[in-house]
Amino acid sequence: MDRHGNGTVSRYGGNGNHTHGDWEIYREDMSKRLKETTLENKEQIFRKKIEPYFGDTPINEITPAKIRKWQGEMIEKGFKPTYLKSIHSQLSAVMNYAVNFYDLRSNPCKKAGAMGKCNADERPFWTLEEFNQFIDTVMDKYEAWMGFQIMFWTGMRVGELLALKVEDIDFENRTIRIDESYTRLNKKDIISTPKTERSIRVIVIHDELCDDLKEYISHLYRARAGSRLFPEKTKHFFQKELKRGIKASGVKEISVHCLRHSHATLLVGLGFSPQEIARRLGHARVTTTIETYCHPSMDAQMRIANTLGKVSQGEVNE
Repeated sequence: MDRHGNGTVSRYGGNGNHTHGDWEIYREDMSKRLKETTLENKEQIFRKKIEPYFGDTPINEITPAKIRKWQGEMIEKGFKPTYLKSIHSQLSAVMNYAVNFYDLRSNPCKKAGAMGKCNADERPFWTLEEFNQFIDTVMDKYEAWMGFQIMFWTGMRVGELLALKVEDIDFENRTIRIDESYTRLNKKDIISTPKTERSIRVIVIHDELCDDLKEYISHLYRARAGSRLFPEKTKHFFQKELKRGIKASGVKEISVHCLRHSHATLLVGLGFSPQEIARRLGHARVTTTIETYCHPSMDAQMRIANTLGKVSQGEVNE
């Protein structure tokens, strides 16, 4: 490993002394520790957003000033704040790796300051009325209809939905077991563990959804233990069907993931606690549930205002 006289690293192996080679070393090490899907996301960010700007620069010559200039260009492209945060975090991760294992003196990303933010702006969600208006328009695609029913009424992620197998449904106890997640990556199916340990959970469902699932499974071709509930379907299928149903029904546009928000918001409106909602959604921390999914509805705001009005008039004890 070569060094300058000031002790900073000029390279730490790989393809010469450029950031590209540094990334390859980092990637090789992380490939033994991260899920394939996580590593692929890192790879895409590096190739498209970091390497074009820093690829020919030795890592010890990437200064806070250069990072600030790069940040400015990324911000001007109009990326969402959460994506800007992800981009910056990937560059910082490579720098931290060089600091921890190859004696880079310091991480210039820290001095440059972060960009973007961790939490997304409040995402749109559907009320029960909007969902009912939408769901009738996709009844001609049985898999889509069933998938949207499950996501809206359970709050599960689309990857968790796509990984469901016949044996995950317990009709006697009216439960769905979630212990895997599915994604399509580089033209191959990948089944992995869910997002966090708390994501491994059992969800109790209501009778109507249980009956719908029983009917759906009875129509699956040669359904047996190990059969996926949605064979040959991917996230793209549900994204396409969602857009089709939105156009046909006239409800506001949301993403597939926002069905999870819709479920959480429905539970908030019904008076369930953040702790109960967090367990159902599979969150590791209750704060995640509160900050990300528990959107106060206008009805809730009106109830708060009306109650405060009564308090001010002495009609309600504080």
